Amino acid sequence: MSDTPPRLEAVDWTALSHAYGTAEDVPAMLRDLHRPTKAAAAADDLLTHVHHQGGGVYSCAPAALPHIIAAAADPAVDADVRGELLYLVGSLADSGNTAQPRFVTPGWPAAWDRAITDLLPLLDDPVAANRMAVADALAEAHHRADEVIAALRARWEEEREPQARLQLIDSAGSLTAHAGEQRSASLHWLRELMDGAEPSVRLVAVQALRRALPGQDDSAYMRTVADVLSGSEPHAWRRPGGGAAAPTVIWAVGLLGEDRAGLAEATRRLLGHPDPAVRAGALQVAAEALSRRRSAVAELLPAVARSLSDPEPDNRLFAARVLGMCGQAARPWADALSAMVTEEVEPHPPARSHALWALSRIGDVRCVPPLARRLATARPGFAYHSVHADGWWTYELSLTEVAAGLGTHADVLLPPLRARLTAASSLDERRALCQLLQAWGGAAAPAIPDLIAHLDTDAAVWALDALAAIGPAAAEAVPRERLRALLDAPPADQPFAPRSLALAYGRLTGDREPALKVLLPQLGEPYGQDNAATLLAELGPAAAPHAGRLRELLPLHAEGWLPLRVGEALWRITGRTDEVVPALVRAIAPFVERGGAYPAVVETVKLLAAIGADSAPAEPVLRGFLDADERPVRHGTWRSVPEDDALCAAVRAALLAISAPGGAT
Repeated sequence: MSDTPPRLEAVDWTALSHAYGTAEDVPAMLRDLHRPTKAAAAADDLLTHVHHQGGGVYSCAPAALPHIIAAAADPAVDADVRGELLYLVGSLADSGNTAQPRFVTPGWPAAWDRAITDLLPLLDDPVAANRMAVADALAEAHHRADEVIAALRARWEEEREPQARLQLIDSAGSLTAHAGEQRSASLHWLRELMDGAEPSVRLVAVQALRRALPGQDDSAYMRTVADVLSGSEPHAWRRPGGGAAAPTVIWAVGLLGEDRAGLAEATRRLLGHPDPAVRAGALQVAAEALSRRRSAVAELLPAVARSLSDPEPDNRLFAARVLGMCGQAARPWADALSAMVTEEVEPHPPARSHALWALSRIGDVRCVPPLARRLATARPGFAYHSVHADGWWTYELSLTEVAAGLGTHADVLLPPLRARLTAASSLDERRALCQLLQAWGGAAAPAIPDLIAHLDTDAAVWALDALAAIGPAAAEAVPRERLRALLDAPPADQPFAPRSLALAYGRLTGDREPALKVLLPQLGEPYGQDNAATLLAELGPAAAPHAGRLRELLPLHAEGWLPLRVGEALWRITGRTDEVVPALVRAIAPFVERGGAYPAVVETVKLLAAIGADSAPAEPVLRGFLDADERPVRHGTWRSVPEDDALCAAVRAALLAISAPGGAT
């Protein structure tokens, strides 16, 4: 080693810290690395204590680092433990390079510099996985890039393990961005590898060049990726760390970066690949592109639609889900989707469920009869809760997602739905069915008796919400004393129940006193003001005594639900727009550039539409939402396109209201 590590006893560990407090327990962990029965647990403890979740480098890391590397270099230590330790070293180095300086202990740079010297000989470790871990850690040696690149290339000449060779290329690419005298030679070497014969090497060389030259596209990247993916078998596409074909396709096509035409062409080709796993990867690539860009619909949706007849059931399911995600844009394939809801055409039940959802998103009436039949069965094939996870997991869709927009067909769907509500055996099912009836509003009126019966169950909150959404017919049918008894004794295990019940009671009956009693105190609290503002907006001019407090709250948050709720309350109370519209515009304007718009943005745009002509100052921002190709919502989720559709619909309504004769709508 570069220097003999100081004896553990020579360090005042009590003066140092890790993620869980004082580092006085670190010496025992370091000693246990050399005890076979305790080594694996000690390595795991060091990872969780010294590195934890990243984002910084604790003060104990410089003192522990030489001992960690010494154990990683000790052939007497189990190879897997040494690999874990090398991973820890690389993780610490990454944090040292990427964390804010105030979160990196001052002694780290010097300790990391000494560690680089000790890591370089370990490029010759007899265990290939550990050689890879060393190369990965050394990719963080930015300030010694020239020296390390030379070592990585020297090791490349000797390396015979395919995965280790790929890691050496990748690490060299990362360091080339920081190199001086080695920069030109390294770039030349990477370009030679990109034009070579080994498919996996060519792809990793593209990745390395992208790391070396960030933000710089090159048509050679597209040619290389297309040549490899079209001209070789999936097993030859391996990347550092290996992996299955579908993730490798996603990674390989991702190497094209912002080359949109190249990405679309590669995706279309791969959707017709003979290997079903490759087609699965291409479907995920297409879904990701569609979630990001509106122009990807014309580029990719027809090719995705052809996958509705893929021999692989999960690929048919995924294709139906993508078409459903895209809503009205999938209308040209409505006939194919309609055929898929029948068992004769589509034997895979989850694929049938997704085809039914897609028809619902399109607004095609052919989804209604099969949905009614499903509601009458024990297992309708839809969940009773919605999932909001990112990514392309094909989780079960919720009943509300599938049927919330089908209120105009309540005459067909209500009989089985009411029977299901009566027989429901779980809170999840009761809640979901009540929420669906709430979404249908007045169309759900025949279910009023069923909802009244559920005021005595654990689903009372959602039953009352549904009754309030139905409106006057429900208000006439529900005994007032029964509702007051519910307000006096809400479900004890639902802390949100008093607020929700009071709001719904007021909407149903017009009696706002219970809601005022529960919510009005929140105007003076740090949290919950938006609930009180919602109530005051519903009260309108009668809430005028609270306008002063609302004006204090309006500038409190620049974005989110509070400016929306407070702004709406002020407008509905005072009728003034001069103080409200600027705050609403400020709340949505940042999302035109940075994206990531969430439901509060959509609801704010809807409020601007309700205000009408006086929302004219918002027009440039609203047009910015429509003119963008990159969807100004979250990307990488099944909800991306539906959320963008909702935003665009709200924007069009607002622009129409602004330009309509006669002012506000």
